Amino acid sequence: MQCFLTFLTFVALLSAHVHAEVSFEGETLDEWQGFKRHTFQVDGCKAWVVEPKTALPGKPWSWCMEFPDAFTERCAAPQLLAAGFHHVHIVVGNTFGGPEAVKHFNAFHDFLVAHGLAKKAVLIGLSRGGMYAYRFASQRPEGVSVIYGDAPLCDLKTVHGAPGYGKGNPVEWANVMKAYGFKDDAEGLAYAGNPVDILAPLAKAKVAIIHVIGDADDIVVPAKNSNVIEQRYRELGGNMQVIHKIGVGHHPHGLGDPKPVVDFILQHTAKG
Repeated sequence: MQCFLTFLTFVALLSAHVHAEVSFEGETLDEWQGFKRHTFQVDGCKAWVVEPKTALPGKPWSWCMEFPDAFTERCAAPQLLAAGFHHVHIVVGNTFGGPEAVKHFNAFHDFLVAHGLAKKAVLIGLSRGGMYAYRFASQRPEGVSVIYGDAPLCDLKTVHGAPGYGKGNPVEWANVMKAYGFKDDAEGLAYAGNPVDILAPLAKAKVAIIHVIGDADDIVVPAKNSNVIEQRYRELGGNMQVIHKIGVGHHPHGLGDPKPVVDFILQHTAKG
């Protein structure tokens, strides 16, 4: 009888944990994609957490690094919320994942774990958000289970428009220079901290990676970005899947039905 009562107590505690709502000091509440959203400040930055109707045990979470309201229905977040994930974002501006942004990311990650979310996050990197995701993950691989890159920027030389890297964007290259503190173009082009260069810690930590790319993308050229990540990560023994959209350019991000991405994330967070 005592064992049975102990079991019931355990079930009750587990149920309370799974259904418990999160709350944050100084928060405001609204809705995002039909789910409750908490908005507050972390490390001097605006941040938010969207909670699912019923959280999965362990409270896994997805983190859109940049452009959280772009192509949302196509890029897995609402489907993950429906499956029981929390979904989060912190506003660090147009910083291309530079050192100051990574500092804010570290503070945000630690803050959320301290508030009961899982130790490992699923990172969603759309376009330049790929820089944000990989730059953070390479420094905190133990805090990441999956990276989902969608037409992700994986080499800053793409923004410059170096030979073979596409059309480039002078305005955005100026933002890169500012965010990283490069003294001139040569220093920026020689930078060795791009996602294509920093994959070893992720492979060692067994971070699973999935990319969705348009094979006709002339903004973030696959040959210099996702294709390089795929080749190098597999050479390191990493687990990576790439979904190709034949004849599609940089937009639209995501998939008409993001189920393959959602399934990949659920599979690899369950393993974690």
